Amino acid sequence: MNPIVDILSLDHEGHGVARIDGKVTFVDGALAGERAEIAVYREHAKYNSANAIAILKASAQRTEPRCKYFGRCGGCSMQHLEASAQVAAKQRVLEDNLARIGKVKPDVMLPALHGPSWGYRTRARLSARWVDKKGGGLVGFREKRSSFITDMASCEILTPDVSALIQPLRDLINELSNADRIPQIEVAVGEHVTVLVFRLLEPWADGDAATVRAFADRHHVQIWEQSKGPDTVRPFWPDIAPELSYSLPEFGLVMPFKPTDFTQVNTAMNRALVSRALRLLNPQPGEHIADLFCGLGNFTLPIARSGAEVLGIEGSTELVARARENALHNDLANARFAVDDLFEMTPEKFAALGRFDKLLIDPPRSGAIELVKSLPESDAPQRIVYVSCDPATLARDAEILVHIKGYRLEAAGVANMFPHTAHVESIALFTR
Repeated sequence: MNPIVDILSLDHEGHGVARIDGKVTFVDGALAGERAEIAVYREHAKYNSANAIAILKASAQRTEPRCKYFGRCGGCSMQHLEASAQVAAKQRVLEDNLARIGKVKPDVMLPALHGPSWGYRTRARLSARWVDKKGGGLVGFREKRSSFITDMASCEILTPDVSALIQPLRDLINELSNADRIPQIEVAVGEHVTVLVFRLLEPWADGDAATVRAFADRHHVQIWEQSKGPDTVRPFWPDIAPELSYSLPEFGLVMPFKPTDFTQVNTAMNRALVSRALRLLNPQPGEHIADLFCGLGNFTLPIARSGAEVLGIEGSTELVARARENALHNDLANARFAVDDLFEMTPEKFAALGRFDKLLIDPPRSGAIELVKSLPESDAPQRIVYVSCDPATLARDAEILVHIKGYRLEAAGVANMFPHTAHVESIALFTR
C-alpha cells in the first residue's frame, strides 16, 4: 500500500518535502501544503525519493501545466506551481542559503525580476537519436531521471519558432543516412537569425548534405556543423547569413556572438539583469572598474558606456577575443580585456591588476572563492555587484566578503532567468 503524506515545504529543486516515520522524503510533483499518495522509487540511508501518484488535497498555488509533456520531460520541474509562487520559492531559496551557509542577511531584499514565463528560451541543447521502437528519429530534451529522449513535438519554453522546428527536425533525422551519428543539435536564436549546430560523428553523405540544405532554406535557419571540439564549429548552409547578435537597447549596444559562445538563455531577463546590475554598481566617469568572469562583455560594455575605465577578465581566450570585437563594434575604447584563470587568483595576482573602485563578479556555478579571498584588506573596491547562478556558492563567498573582508551585504534578490525550472539566478550588492 502506498503511503499518504503531508507535504511540509519545497526543497531547492522544487520537490515537495515530507516525512515518513521521521525520515525525510522528497516528493516529485507535490507542493507545500498538499496531501499526496506517493510511490517511493529510491531509498537512501538518510532520505527517500518518491513520486506523487495522487494529489488528495491540492495547494491553492497548484496550476495546470501548459506543456503536455510535463512530468516526462526533464526540461521543466515546476510548471504545476503558479508562476508568482515559483519566484517566491526561489527568493526563499536565496534567503535560506545566505542565512544557513553564509550566515549573512541582506539589509534589503530586492524585488524579484520577472520576465516572460513562456517562449523565452533562446539557447538549448537538444538531444537527437534514432529509436526503432519509436518509429524513427527523436529530437528534444531528455526524460526526467533518464538518458532516454522525450517523445515530443513541441516545447512551451523554447521560442515559438524553435518549438515549431522540433517535428520538422524529427522528420529530417528520418531522412538522413547518418541519423544514428547525430547525437545533439544546439540551438542559438539571435535577433536576425536562428542557428542550428549539428554535432556530427561522421560527415554528411552527399545526398544528406542536399537534404539539410533544403531544410535550412525551407525553415529560414542557418545550419552549422561540429565534428569534434568547439574549435571545429563552422557554418554549413547557407554560407552567407546575418550574424547572431542580441541587443541591450538601454545602453545602445549590439552584441554579436557565435552559436557556441556562452550567452544567457533569456534575452528579456538578461536586459533586466544588466539594468539592475548597472544601477547597483552605479559606475561613474573616470572610475576604474573590473568585470570578472566577463564573458563576451555582457556587463563590461554597459559599464564602459557610463564613461568608467573598465577591465574585463575571462579565462576563455575565445570569449575574450569576442569581447574585444564587441568593444570595437560598439566603439568603446575604454573597455580593455585580459585572459586569466580567475579560479587560481591570489592576493599577489590581484594586486598586480591595479586598484579598482568597484567590481562586478559573474562567475559560473562554482563561484569565485579564490577571487574573494584575494581581495585586499585595505584600499579595497568599495562596491561589489555579484551576479550568481548558484545561491549556495554565492552564500559561501558572501561569508568571506562579510565576515573576513569587512563588506556589508546591502541588498540581494533573484532574477527569474529560467521560469518553470528550479534554477535560481540572483544578484547581490556588497559595500564597504
